[in-house]
Amino acid sequence: MVAKGSNSFNERADPKVQLEQAIQEAQEQHRQLKEQAANVIANQKQTEIRLNRSMEEYEKVSANARQAVMMADDAQNKGDQAKLTQYTTAAEAFANRMIALEREIEDLKGMHLQASQAAEQAKTAVNTNSANLQRKLAERQKLLSQLDQAKMQEQLNKAMTSLSETVGEDVPTLNEVRDKIEARYAKAKGAAELNEASVEGRMLEVEQASLNVEAQSRLSEIRAQLGLAPGASEAGALGAAPAQPMTQPMSEPAVAEGEGTPTT
Repeated sequence: MVAKGSNSFNERADPKVQLEQAIQEAQEQHRQLKEQAANVIANQKQTEIRLNRSMEEYEKVSANARQAVMMADDAQNKGDQAKLTQYTTAAEAFANRMIALEREIEDLKGMHLQASQAAEQAKTAVNTNSANLQRKLAERQKLLSQLDQAKMQEQLNKAMTSLSETVGEDVPTLNEVRDKIEARYAKAKGAAELNEASVEGRMLEVEQASLNVEAQSRLSEIRAQLGLAPGASEAGALGAAPAQPMTQPMSEPAVAEGEGTPTT
């Protein structure tokens, strides 16, 4: 059930949001790594400071021990037993402090070596993780660009699919609408051609031509009454009118020579 729920969630989740979450997690891990590395380096610095301070104290104690030994030797030479005892006791105290500081310095040197190695490893880990984070950031830009391209392609595919598939049961496709319009147009053209070829169509043409001739004749009469020259359309109509046949006079019957009555 958990696996099924995870798969269902991954299918519904926005890849862009998931990508941003992954980058934020990587950035948080890098921040924590830097804090740990900073603590390791700080420990190495503190160890180094303690080592330097112990070495400085050792130099002072060593100098004081030598001075105490010299002062004890001078008191011995002078026969001052009290001062000899005091300076000898001080020299022994300085010597004991030197021994303690030597041990402390040796321990601090070992600690400093380990801290230095840990600091170098921490620096290397931070640099490596930083490079990986930069690669992830660059990959995020690439994936975001691919995601935008994928969304655009999906929208284009959806638009192209809607042109060839029905959206619903009562919604026709573009191809079906086009076929319907073409069929209706072809039917109308066929009916027009039938009307043009029919007898009624020819009769309408003849009636329209007769009306046009009558109108031209009436315009010619009006122009003649007004003393105007016939228009170009009227002159063309007159020139196109067919010539009337001329009537020939009937010839007289031939009369035979020497006869008084014509012969039929």
